Amino acid sequence: MELKALLEKRFAAKSFDGKKIDEAKITQLKELIRLTPSSFNIQPWKIKVVTDQKIKDQLMAASWGQPKVGNCSHVFVFCADTNVIGKIDELIAMLVKNGAPKASLKGYEDMMKGALSPRSPEALREWAQKQVYIALETGLLGATSLGFDSCPMEGFDPAAYSKILKLPANILPTVVMPVGYTTEKATPKVRFATKDVFF
Repeated sequence: MELKALLEKRFAAKSFDGKKIDEAKITQLKELIRLTPSSFNIQPWKIKVVTDQKIKDQLMAASWGQPKVGNCSHVFVFCADTNVIGKIDELIAMLVKNGAPKASLKGYEDMMKGALSPRSPEALREWAQKQVYIALETGLLGATSLGFDSCPMEGFDPAAYSKILKLPANILPTVVMPVGYTTEKATPKVRFATKDVFF
């Protein structure tokens, strides 16, 4: 399916029928998300995928009772990894492992750390969370391309999610994407006109 067709077909599903998505398709979706671009290629995210119904029910309660969290097939919890400098070190180590001479990466490493190290913890958190939304978009369109539905969600309690999922302090739940097979029929797409978007 072409990108325009995916964008036209995708919509925010508010309810799901509870049917499980085949794990092979979930594996494909994970791979699409893994390929998402990011600033400096740091990929400052971790994504928790939840299928256990008891945990989904707890997450639903922490999402102001939104049923889609409980009746979806899988809940993708997109988290920002605020250990940004550590992610740079991981990236450099991975590039070396893939054959890049470490000496040739010094300028790249210095540039990334020079751009990000001076920032406050709050600024680094905000930067990492912005990056997470790029991965979310891949997930939304990826789900549509694989034949199932999704919904982007900010309506949840991040602190409660962290507690339920037992996440380390540097992994911050940022946005949630339940996926499954919707019980709804898509309505016509409504978007601002090109003249109102571009200037």
